[in-house]
Amino acid sequence: MNPPKCTDLDYIHFLIAAQKVFTCTEAARCQPEEPSAPAHDAFTRLLQRQPPDTEALWQEARAVVEPTRGLLILDDTTLDKPYAQRMELVTYHWSGKHQRVVKGIALMTLLWTEGQALIPCDFRIYDKPWEGTTKNEHFMEMLRVAKGRGFAPAYVLMDSWYASLENLKEIARLGWRFLTRLKGNRQVNPDREGLRPVSEVEIPPEGRVVHLRGFGLVRVFRTVSKDGDAEHWATNDLGMTEGRRGELERAGWGIEVYHRGLKGCCGVERAQVRKRASILGHLLLSLRAFLRLEVYRLRTGVSWYESKASIIREAIRSYLANPIHILHPTA
Repeated sequence: MNPPKCTDLDYIHFLIAAQKVFTCTEAARCQPEEPSAPAHDAFTRLLQRQPPDTEALWQEARAVVEPTRGLLILDDTTLDKPYAQRMELVTYHWSGKHQRVVKGIALMTLLWTEGQALIPCDFRIYDKPWEGTTKNEHFMEMLRVAKGRGFAPAYVLMDSWYASLENLKEIARLGWRFLTRLKGNRQVNPDREGLRPVSEVEIPPEGRVVHLRGFGLVRVFRTVSKDGDAEHWATNDLGMTEGRRGELERAGWGIEVYHRGLKGCCGVERAQVRKRASILGHLLLSLRAFLRLEVYRLRTGVSWYESKASIIREAIRSYLANPIHILHPTA
C-alpha cells in the first residue's frame, strides 16, 4: 500500500491559511508544484480516514489546559448549510443568529477557559434523527469523559437548554458546581409554602436560596436587561455572590467568541463534502486548526484574524521578491 500523500497537518495548515474557499480541490491547488504533490482525491481520502472520536483533539488540548482549575463551558452552534442537498448530518435546528429554524449541522463543544484561553477539549454532533442520541445525552457523555481525563473545574457553565434535572444531578454526582440559566417556568419552593415558577418569586439583588423541584437547594439570581427582559440563573454554590455570578457570566460568553472564530477563521461550516465520515473529519481538523490559532494568540497576543492576514501578506511579499522562482521553482 502506498503511503498517503498528505497528512493532518497539511489540511490544518490549509485551513489556517485559506481565506474564503475551503474545499479539497482548493487544498490541492495550494500545495507546492512538485511531481508528488497531492491531488484533491488525496485530501478527500484524508478526511475519510480521520478517527471517529475526538481523542486527537484532546491530545493537543491537554498540553494547554489546567484540568484542576478554570471553567468548563458547554454550548452548541448551528453550522449553516442552506443549500445542502443529500448531505449527511444536515437537519433542521434553531439558529440564534437567524432567530429561526434553519438547515445545518448542530455542533456541540466542551470548552475550557480560565478567563483568557478558549480551548476546545471535546465535541459532538447532534444527529438525533439517525443515531437517536439527544443533546442532553451528549452533554452527560462529555462530562463523564472530562471527569475521566482528570478535570475538576471550578464551575460548569451552560445555557437553560442543558439545565435539565438529569444534567444538574450528573454534575452534582461528579462533585462539581454549576451555574446555568433557568427558564422562567421552572418550579421552585422559596418558603416551603408550595411550588411556583421562578419568574414569580421575589429575588433580591444578592440572590435567594430556594428548593428547585426534583433537585434540591440552589441559589437563584435575576438579571434584567435595559429592554426589560429578565433572565434567571441558578447555582448549587449556595454562597455565590452576585459579583461572582457576573464574572462567570462574562467568562461564559467566551464560547460565543469561540464560535465566531471557528466559523470565521477555520472554515468549519464551509466544507463541500457530503458523507458523514468526511464531514466529521473536516470538523475535527477545523477544531485542531482553531486550537493552533488560539495557542499562537495566547503566546504572542496576535488575534486569529491578524494571524490569517499576515500569512497572505507574507505570501505576497515572497512572490513580489522572486516571482520567477514562485512560478518556476527549478528556474
